[in-house]
Amino acid sequence: MLIHPQFDPIAIHLGPLAVRWYGLMYLAGFVAFLVMGKRRALSQPWHGLTPLDVDDLLTYGVFGVVLGGRLGQVLFYEPGHYVAHPLEILAIWKGGMSFHGGMLGVFAAMWLWGRRHGKTFFEVTDFIAPLVPLGLLAGRIGNFINGELWGRVADPALPWAMVFPQVDALPRHPSPLYQAAGEGLLLFVLLWWYSARQRPRAAVSGMFLIGYGVLRFGAEYFREPDAGIFGWSYTVSMGQWLSLPMVIVGIFLLLARRKTK
Repeated sequence: MLIHPQFDPIAIHLGPLAVRWYGLMYLAGFVAFLVMGKRRALSQPWHGLTPLDVDDLLTYGVFGVVLGGRLGQVLFYEPGHYVAHPLEILAIWKGGMSFHGGMLGVFAAMWLWGRRHGKTFFEVTDFIAPLVPLGLLAGRIGNFINGELWGRVADPALPWAMVFPQVDALPRHPSPLYQAAGEGLLLFVLLWWYSARQRPRAAVSGMFLIGYGVLRFGAEYFREPDAGIFGWSYTVSMGQWLSLPMVIVGIFLLLARRKTK
């Protein structure tokens, strides 16, 4: 069996400043968004966005994903812990960011940006949807480096079964790597291909919701479930409950836009 390397969460020290791997992974995701977003703006003029617009979108998106992601973690997954330790809500460098909360935060940020620049909500989300998985890929690698979000107990014969010494001595699924490959790399490839030609308004956004929802729902079977605010950790996990509405809304968007030019 493999053993989790137990990485030092601090990548480098710059005097009194400690630069953590988790923060560097977020930075990598933001840089990837910027680079691929500018390329998307230049190669797909039907979005009506310029490379300078991508800079603004990233600024809004950073605030949305950080604030929404942290609040989602606090409200959806660990409300009891943060009620007892409220100061830890600010300790984002330790990890603990909910995708579903971050998604809601980004939605709010994109709506605000679109309102200020004369763009509808789906005009903006159709543009950014294929770029989001790049950030998810980087974030899940950050989770793996931190040794968090470990998987459920696995068959010891599984070649990539991994022991997380900070948890126990049992072989487990390296679920952050599963999610990095699925919700990150695979979803990016699918959405980049699907959005390579002009689609009806909201179709790309709908495809993102379906793709992420299905992949996350499946990944939860390999990830040690969070009890969440409802405590249904051994039947349907919190991550699965939050993914179901995404799939439903995504299907509705695709069906509603099927006959739209």
